[in-house]
Amino acid sequence: MDCTPAKTPLASKSKLTSDSGALLHDVTSYRQLVGRLTYLTSTRPDLAFSVQQLSQFMDKPTDQHLQAAHRILRYLKACPSNGLFYPSSSPLDLRAFSDSDWAGCLESRRSITGICIFLGNSQISWKSKKQPTVSRSSSEAEYRALASTVCEVQWLHYLLHDLGTTLGHATPLFCDNNSTIQIANNLTFHERTKHIEIDCHIVREKGLGFFDSLGFVSMCEFVEGFGILRDLEVVYKSFMLSIRRFLGELGI
Repeated sequence: MDCTPAKTPLASKSKLTSDSGALLHDVTSYRQLVGRLTYLTSTRPDLAFSVQQLSQFMDKPTDQHLQAAHRILRYLKACPSNGLFYPSSSPLDLRAFSDSDWAGCLESRRSITGICIFLGNSQISWKSKKQPTVSRSSSEAEYRALASTVCEVQWLHYLLHDLGTTLGHATPLFCDNNSTIQIANNLTFHERTKHIEIDCHIVREKGLGFFDSLGFVSMCEFVEGFGILRDLEVVYKSFMLSIRRFLGELGI
């Protein structure tokens, strides 16, 4: 492919909307490309956020959306051999990381949930998905992401049990918002949290059986930067190297 390699899947200042650019006369090529990229996210978590952004415009894509999709191809040219590595000696313990932006969608002002879950040092589950409702604060957006992470971990516990695997201990859960951690640890509902009461019950009740701790991790150390949320081009190269060392992302 004759193109210049890109350092990140999306430009750091990319703000895609439904009316950005001119409508494509033939939308087939865009839909086919995004569909193939969606399939590729099965083994490339670093594409999750960018593909999630592009998949919002399948109905009426524009030339700017197609340009953003082509940038992902340029990024893939820069690192075509990256893939997930699952060592046989990895310990059987889960670790879950949850994150969210706030009002990241410029049109609906809904937030984007990012989830990464590891079995030992191997990443086995990841997600970048727009939340179903608008959050009134960053803490609320983070808490909705936390509730989604709890449900995902619960499902993984059941799946591992069905496969005859018993985990040695409960799962540590991490996020990068202290207010969210305080809400989760406070058993009393307040006026400012009653509108997310269902999510509070999910985290507290399900968390009792599956989690042994809810901790803070700074964004500089946060694995959600591994493509699940928006990439920062300035720090992307060094950040990717540190994450590869952490979760076993390997150039084959």
